[in-house]
Amino acid sequence: MTIQEKADALFEEQKVTWPLMQANWDKLDGVRLKQFEFDGFTIRIQCNPRRIVSSAAKLDRASIESRRCFLCMENRDEEQNNVWFGEDYEILCNPFPIFREHFTISRTSHTPQVIEPEFPEFLEISRKLPRLVVFYNAPACGASAPDHMHFQAGNLGLMSLDSELDELKKRYGKSLTDSSEISITAVEDGLRRFIVMESTTEEPLKKAFSSLFGFLKELQGQEPMINMLSYYRDKWQIVLFPRDKHRPWQYFEEGEKNILLSPAAVDMGGTLITPLEKDFEKITSEDIRDIFSQVSFSAPHFKLLIDFIQSEL
Repeated sequence: MTIQEKADALFEEQKVTWPLMQANWDKLDGVRLKQFEFDGFTIRIQCNPRRIVSSAAKLDRASIESRRCFLCMENRDEEQNNVWFGEDYEILCNPFPIFREHFTISRTSHTPQVIEPEFPEFLEISRKLPRLVVFYNAPACGASAPDHMHFQAGNLGLMSLDSELDELKKRYGKSLTDSSEISITAVEDGLRRFIVMESTTEEPLKKAFSSLFGFLKELQGQEPMINMLSYYRDKWQIVLFPRDKHRPWQYFEEGEKNILLSPAAVDMGGTLITPLEKDFEKITSEDIRDIFSQVSFSAPHFKLLIDFIQSEL
C-alpha cells in the first residue's frame, strides 16, 4: 500500500474505533457554509463549533507550558492510532476536523514548531499524499501546538484556492523568476499577498525556500510568521503566505464588534473558520477585507520581498 492508501485506511478505521473523532466527524454534516465573491475569486465561511478549541487557544508561553502536549504519544487517547511516515513522523487523524479527511502529521519527538530544517520533509509528505493539500502554520500565526513540530493535511476542495490558484496567478501574478528548474510568482489579489514556488524537483525549492526564510527571519527578527500550502500534481506548487499579524483586532474586541476568527493556513487558502454562529451570521465582505488587510503581509514588506527574490534568486 502507498502512504496515501494507508492514510485513507487509517481515517476510515478511526471514524469507527475512536469515539471523539467519530462524534466530531459526524458533526461535519451540520457545518454551515456560505461564500462571498470577490474580483475573480471566492472566500468561503465555515461555521464549525468544534474548532473553538483551536480558534480560542491560549498560545502564550505560560499556557503552553502548563498543558500536556496533545501530540505526544503518551498524552493521546488510547483509541488514537497512527501510520508511520519514516522514522521521524507519524500520520494521525485530527479529532477536530475541518476537512472530510483531516490529518495531523506530527514529529515523533517533542521539538518546537520550526520549519527551516523540516522543509524537505514538508515536500516529501506532500509528494506521498498527492490527493491532499499539506499545510504548515508557524508558531506565531496559527499553530495550536507551537511546542511540537507538525504539519496538517486535508482533502482537496474545501479551500477555494485549491481550484483558483492557477487563475489567480494569471490574473494577479507577477513572474519573478522562470528558469528551467523553478518558477516563482508573486500574487496580490486585493485581499492577500503571497508567493507561489513551482518545480518538478526538490533541490530548487529547498534553495529558494532557504533564501526566502532567511530574508523573512531577518526582516521580522524572529521565527517568521508564515502559513504554507503544498500541492503535488506532477510538480510541487508551494504557496507561501508571509504574515504581519497573528490575529485581527476584532478577535480581541468584546460585544458586537467581536469576531472570533484566528486566521491560519486554511483561512489564507480561502475558507475562513468561524466557531461561533453569531460571527458566521454577521460577517460581511468588508469585515473580510479588513481582517485580511491586518494579517497579510503589508504592501511595503511585500515589495521588499519581491525585490529580494528578483535580485537574489
